[in-house]
Amino acid sequence: MGTTRAALTDVDLRTLLKGATADERAVAAHKLCRTIDRGPLTEEEREAAADILRVMAADAAELVRRALAVTLKSSSVIPHDVALKLARDVESISLPMLNFSPVFTDDDLAEIVRLGGPVRQLAIAKRPALSEKVTGAIVEYGGEAAVETAVANDNAAFSERVLQKALDRFEKSEQVLAAVAYRNALPLAVTERLISMVGDQVRDHLLNHHGVSAEMALTIATGATERATVDLVDQAGRAADPKAFAAHLNKVQRLTASMLLRSLAHGHMTFFECAVAELAGVPHHRTWLMIHDAGPLGLRAIYDRAGLPARLFAAFRAGVDTFHAMEFDGGLRDRERFQERMLQRFLTQPQGAARDDVDYLIDKMDRISREARRTVDVA
Repeated sequence: MGTTRAALTDVDLRTLLKGATADERAVAAHKLCRTIDRGPLTEEEREAAADILRVMAADAAELVRRALAVTLKSSSVIPHDVALKLARDVESISLPMLNFSPVFTDDDLAEIVRLGGPVRQLAIAKRPALSEKVTGAIVEYGGEAAVETAVANDNAAFSERVLQKALDRFEKSEQVLAAVAYRNALPLAVTERLISMVGDQVRDHLLNHHGVSAEMALTIATGATERATVDLVDQAGRAADPKAFAAHLNKVQRLTASMLLRSLAHGHMTFFECAVAELAGVPHHRTWLMIHDAGPLGLRAIYDRAGLPARLFAAFRAGVDTFHAMEFDGGLRDRERFQERMLQRFLTQPQGAARDDVDYLIDKMDRISREARRTVDVA
């Protein structure tokens, strides 16, 4: 170890072994670690350096062991047995190693997660990269903070099975659900499930950033209430396939008159056309003509053929008439004004919707008005 010994000097080694104070030994340890890490070592020198590091790791003074852990936390020169010893040390020493050290194997990290407690679990979750084996252990044994941190780490690899397990364990944790939702990439099945679990803001992110397909939206809708389904159409309208959406809702017996009324109240005319076509068993282009161009009797004919209830026809008629009467100027409030006019027309019909539908429409009008006021205030 001629080169290393020359760089370190016998004085440094003696200070490390027999320094009068912990501070002196810690300074010597820091200098020795930096020299070992930076200098090229022969095999013989590497073995001698490992012995020096073992001496440091066994020092009674926490300062000395901390100097070793902090200085070599990102280095590969530290022996595996020393890394494991430090990982079991007090937190000021173990955490830097667990955060960064490349010496640990996936098996090491998974075992530490299993046995190490929440603080060490969190330290591992913050590592620059994590394998599927380690993330699997974190989701299996980790606390909420560790799981949230791991799933928020986009350099952490997750299998679909493990992400699903994270949702199982922490289905009530807004923090974990949001962390999963904001990952750079998600399996489609995970995205689909998340949409029904999270709030509007996170749902918007999922729909805008994770390529939600029409088929996924359909599957989500089968597990939602009609109102939640319409809300999903509102958010995913630009990406959804309305014909497929209507077909699937009909298949699972969720394409109800109330559902269509709510959709029309939101201004989703294309979806409404596709839904009526699906229920009536008539091609969309013919349904479109009967709704829009076939005179006053066309809508009634296709409406009856679709099997929709007579008591709601006046409300649907009002919706279609309002759609035809609207003038769009391309302004920011086109959509809001359209919905307001639709809803007002619904609510003034003598034979309008059922009481629960009316309550829902009134609530919808209130929300539109609040959002419009916020937009004006911001502007």
